[in-house]
Amino acid sequence: MVEKELHDFIMLIQQRGCEEQTTEVKAAHFGCPEKLYDTISSFSNQNSGGTFVFGLDEKSGFSKVGVYDAQDLQKKVMEYCEQMTPVVRPVFTVCNEDELVFVSAEIPPLDVADRPCFKTAKGRLQGSYIRVGDADKPMTEYEVYSYEAFRKKYRDDIRAAERVSIDTLDRDKLNEYLSRKRADRPNLAQSPLEQQYEFTGITREHQTTLAALLLFGIYPQAYYPQLSIIATCVPGNEMGNVDLTGNRFTDTKRIEGTLPDMLDGALAFVRKNMRTATKIDTKTGARIDLPQYPMDAVREAVLNALVHRDYSFHTEGMPIQLVMYLDRMEIINPGGLYGRLTVDQLGHAQPDTRNPVLVTAMETLGKTENRYSGIPTIRYAMKKRSLPEPRFIDSRGTFKVILYHQSADAAAQNPVQSIKPPKGIQDDKGLIDFCRTPRSRAEIIEYLEIASGQYALRRYLDPLIESGAILLTLPDTPRSPKQKYVTAEK
Repeated sequence: MVEKELHDFIMLIQQRGCEEQTTEVKAAHFGCPEKLYDTISSFSNQNSGGTFVFGLDEKSGFSKVGVYDAQDLQKKVMEYCEQMTPVVRPVFTVCNEDELVFVSAEIPPLDVADRPCFKTAKGRLQGSYIRVGDADKPMTEYEVYSYEAFRKKYRDDIRAAERVSIDTLDRDKLNEYLSRKRADRPNLAQSPLEQQYEFTGITREHQTTLAALLLFGIYPQAYYPQLSIIATCVPGNEMGNVDLTGNRFTDTKRIEGTLPDMLDGALAFVRKNMRTATKIDTKTGARIDLPQYPMDAVREAVLNALVHRDYSFHTEGMPIQLVMYLDRMEIINPGGLYGRLTVDQLGHAQPDTRNPVLVTAMETLGKTENRYSGIPTIRYAMKKRSLPEPRFIDSRGTFKVILYHQSADAAAQNPVQSIKPPKGIQDDKGLIDFCRTPRSRAEIIEYLEIASGQYALRRYLDPLIESGAILLTLPDTPRSPKQKYVTAEK
């Protein structure tokens, strides 16, 4: 920055009265501050870099105190920077104001391939820091690993799966997949079978890979229990909210199986737990169902979580989370954005691919296009329904997608509230809420997830009908195959 920019920057800091993600203030009135290493590391390891401002005293409300000696201060800051790996080259600016001297040191961001920046004497694991707000936090072992994985191009999706052999895979699914791969690849088709396994990532150095297990395993979670999806439905807008009977979740399920199985299971969970509004086309008179969330957007968000999550040994104990709140849905996967991609570039720039074998395999299986169209599809599906823009949050080791089913203004005007069951009537399964949209017997039985459908209806539905909490849409023909059940209006 030039001198005028430093003057303006000092004024801005005093107006705001705080340090920020990219700003660190030091007094430096009586000498060079100690322990600058942590912040140098933090600034170097974030995409925006950061700036030291010397000559303001944070303890006295960011008052101007000036620096002791601008030339010596710059020399000592350079000494700090030269004790980092890689060496950091700050850019200094000096200005005078009110007979005081101020110094700024801009720390440029390192390229992702060169991170993390760390204090050489402390080593990569102990000397690497990350900026969180105005604080410098030690990087976790996983955060250090994630940079190394990108730099060295680790392929965690085809790392060896312990205790897994070709014999433990579903041979029918595997053979069908290989048949599709061979269809338009004559060189692959002419190769020996073991070589085909190596070429397609089923094996790596003759060991069965994690990708093979996740795509064709009979039961992948027998080996990696947490490589699954934990889906929950919360009766409020925050985790910890409870319903009228004290339940923290109105539904919860661990979704397991192969990647295609988990994709289908997650979509089924969302369909089961989201509400569907109905409107009539004024021109044709046809009924149009409008689910809370466009399923195209949900599908892409879940699919992205499955194929782009981190599959290193650091995160194999972390499941994907799918949480449905009253006002939104969140899909959270272990592993932040990979490589140089930033949130602002999502859907606009071709990303580095963390799990290329999984992505191309899911393309072959017809589950994804692999044309970088996932994020644009989510945005378009939400826009088409006039819903709020999806939010994408890249934080320490996780990536989150948030889908809102209505705007904040609409939510304030039309809050979704659970209907209280009549006094003395139990609604343990939440049928009153579920039947806000008219439901058939088959839908209710599927929702209750009880093996005996007739018992489920007698135990949970009939008492609500008798109480008047749930009504028949065809009361004159109670046994009609077209009969549906709907919550009584209050």
